[in-house]
Amino acid sequence: MFKARLRLKWHRGVRYVKEVLAWNRLYRTASYLRSALWLAPLVAVIFVLATMPLLRMLDAWLNWMPILEEEGARGMFQTVVTLALSFLVFTFGSLLVAIQVASAQLTPRIIATALLRDNVVRFSVGLFVFTLILAQMALNRADTHAQRIITIVVGMLGVASIMTFLFLIDYAARLLRPVSIAARIADEGAEVINAVYPERTPDVSYGSSGEARTGKPNRVCTHRDTSGIVLALDVTTLVDLARRHAGVIAFVPQVGDLVADGRPLFALYDGATAISDRRLRETVAFGRERTLEQDPMFAFRILVDIALKALSPAINDPTTAVLAIDQVHRLLGDLAMRRLRGEVIRDDLGECRLILRTPNWEDFVHVACREIRSCGAGNLQIARRLRAMLEDLAGSVVEARRVVLLEELSALDRTIEKIYALPEDLALAREADLQGLGGTSRVPWPGASR
Repeated sequence: MFKARLRLKWHRGVRYVKEVLAWNRLYRTASYLRSALWLAPLVAVIFVLATMPLLRMLDAWLNWMPILEEEGARGMFQTVVTLALSFLVFTFGSLLVAIQVASAQLTPRIIATALLRDNVVRFSVGLFVFTLILAQMALNRADTHAQRIITIVVGMLGVASIMTFLFLIDYAARLLRPVSIAARIADEGAEVINAVYPERTPDVSYGSSGEARTGKPNRVCTHRDTSGIVLALDVTTLVDLARRHAGVIAFVPQVGDLVADGRPLFALYDGATAISDRRLRETVAFGRERTLEQDPMFAFRILVDIALKALSPAINDPTTAVLAIDQVHRLLGDLAMRRLRGEVIRDDLGECRLILRTPNWEDFVHVACREIRSCGAGNLQIARRLRAMLEDLAGSVVEARRVVLLEELSALDRTIEKIYALPEDLALAREADLQGLGGTSRVPWPGASR
């Protein structure tokens, strides 16, 4: 009886560990920690608790002559404590104000992607916390223990905190500029594009879901949890599961979709019906808001939102919209030279094992152009910058991808014809300009004629 209970507890413990270490839980935890501002101060607290005894041991071993008298050391410790605490209060207060201003002027979606994940801010806060606690611990023992090395370390940390604080002010002022935010989002978007679409080739052949089983599935796995947005999918594990069970798995939603409780998650064909629902659900990471990890379309969404917010009547900042279009142009140019993965994912033997929906070239172009054209074609800068992007891409992509670009150019022409009543304004809006307004006089490249 005792052995049976022990065995039952063992199996329950193993099952609990497997649930905790499931891929989706680990992924969600890692994604959260990347944007958790409290993590750096926590590590600083742990580090200072481990460092202080070592400094005291080193102090006793070296037995150096004190560089400051007791009163002088206490005064320095108090000064460093005051400085570190002031820097912390100012940093967090400024960060809250920056988040509010950036959300109002640009888009709320940059809070988690650009501000909270910035390592300079996190490391600066960690340094201030480390300095504060170390100086306070040294101050508490200033009357009962000779502290020579600790006095030197606290003094150096005080100077480092002052320099870091001055650097942080300059860094934050540069970080919150629209051009910096747009460039940062585009940099992260380029990394995601490289991870999701690693093949650099203009080949536009896609895997066709028609090659796989697309009829009525043998079994459907539904979502059994609170509603959430699909953040990422463990493609490697799903392909391996389908191969081992000689079946096909179809992922019903798309990365970035909101899935409610009870909605279909997987459609299973052939031998894949033997895979447990729990094992399938562990391959999908859900969250409250979209992230960039496996969602290149979200980078376009953020940049377009920045442009739309800048074009709103309340802000009326078309130059910021042009800066956002610059980065959209950059990302579209990168995508144009890549093979966008089709719906069918195959195993090493070439057998279809996984079917999932991914954005195609037309989807990216529509997101990049339609809303900006609808809201901003009445501004000369936007009309000219959009035309410059579309004409540049149309002249560099393969024929199959040129069609949608020409359609957008035609839609832009028809839109501005309805907006600009004066012939001279219409003629100016029909000029392509990478600067928005003021750059058409340049020769595009040496030897070219306008």
